[in-house]
Amino acid sequence: MTTKLYDQDSHCQTFSATVLSCSPGEPGKWHVVLDQTAFFPEGGGQPADQGTLDQVHVLDVREKGDAIIHIADGPLTPGQTVTGNLDWPLRFRRMQCHSGEHVLSGLAHRLYGCTNVGFHMGEQEVILDFDKELTPDQLTTIETLANQIITENRPVTAEYPPPEVLNTLDYRSKLDLTENVRIVTISECDVCACCAPHVNHTGEIGLVKLVDAMRHRGGIRLWMVAGQLALEDYRVKQENIAAISAALSVKQPHAAQGVARLKQELQDLTFALKEARQALMAEKRKTLPQTEGNLCLFEDNLDADSLRTLANAGMETCGGICAVFSGSDQDGYRYVMGSKTVDLRAKSKEINQALRGKGGGQPTMIQGSLTANREAILAYFC
Repeated sequence: MTTKLYDQDSHCQTFSATVLSCSPGEPGKWHVVLDQTAFFPEGGGQPADQGTLDQVHVLDVREKGDAIIHIADGPLTPGQTVTGNLDWPLRFRRMQCHSGEHVLSGLAHRLYGCTNVGFHMGEQEVILDFDKELTPDQLTTIETLANQIITENRPVTAEYPPPEVLNTLDYRSKLDLTENVRIVTISECDVCACCAPHVNHTGEIGLVKLVDAMRHRGGIRLWMVAGQLALEDYRVKQENIAAISAALSVKQPHAAQGVARLKQELQDLTFALKEARQALMAEKRKTLPQTEGNLCLFEDNLDADSLRTLANAGMETCGGICAVFSGSDQDGYRYVMGSKTVDLRAKSKEINQALRGKGGGQPTMIQGSLTANREAILAYFC
């Protein structure tokens, strides 16, 4: 049996232990069992700790029965005494996020009767699922109160209440537990069954921030960050907003208005370009030659609508296939082909094979792309 030092002291970073066993695991890895450990195995939604045991690295930690198995990148000798060192910055940021999640979930439960039905701690964010929808105003209320509780530096405790005490507690739990239940309590905020290590006081969380929300399975899914993760998230967003404001020559608080202005300008230009293209197509239709054979046209920077417009017009002036291309020999060509006399759907395979293309469509019109050069295209249709 491995003594769980993380249960006794969540802030234990360094410890001494005796190696009970060491056996080969996956290729290049060993399974090490100690008489005691501060390494937390994955559980309660929190990933396993990492760190070192003397000279070997602990890559993962698993719980199997009464033993905690350390997945190490090197062997250790049974009976030897080793020094364990946690990757403390990694552990602490996870505790900040997990304790922050308890504050938010506890408030959602107390204020709005929500049950936390999902929890995932990623490297960049934490995902929470509640069984009820929450309005933006309700989310703001929860976030504001959560940060108020953090600044009040309330105590956070973890204990295994005896059955007679446990039966009297009103606590949150995803599982129907009856014995050896570890209860994490945040004073006047949350009482929840949880096996993971937490901060000792809410002030250690630093802050919590909800960064996104969406409806999910009749409830709501939230994305949050806390503590060091929240600071890193803010830095990234600050860099982005600074770059946007500089590019738009606006002050940072007005970046959204600058983007909206740019978006409107782009819409206006797109509309003007569409009108110009329509006018250009109208002029080009007037100059299309009359021919009993095929008509092959190359135009720069035509969109799909313009390609079809020109192909439709060419179908009226030629007796064979009107093939319209836009692109270059270097990058390839997009095409639209139309004909009143040739079944293009039946002929598309031949055309694509001859010109290294792909595409298809209806008997009167096909579209696609090809990689043959202009000379080969002209030779095929002429």
